[in-house]
Amino acid sequence: MAMMVLAALIPILMLGVVLALGRYEELMLSEQEDDRREPAALPVATSSPAPAGTPAPSP
Repeated sequence: MAMMVLAALIPILMLGVVLALGRYEELMLSEQEDDRREPAALPVATSSPAPAGTPAPSP
């Protein structure tokens, strides 16, 4: 009789342990993600000046 009870309880207990560890992992990883900052965007350097708005009138 005791073996049947153990055979039924052990999988249920193991499932509880796995779920608890999953919750613990989510809590630990979410704290680490909050501490991280995204890197700032670097300005894009242009190799040539911007084009003129309107061309000069021809003489």
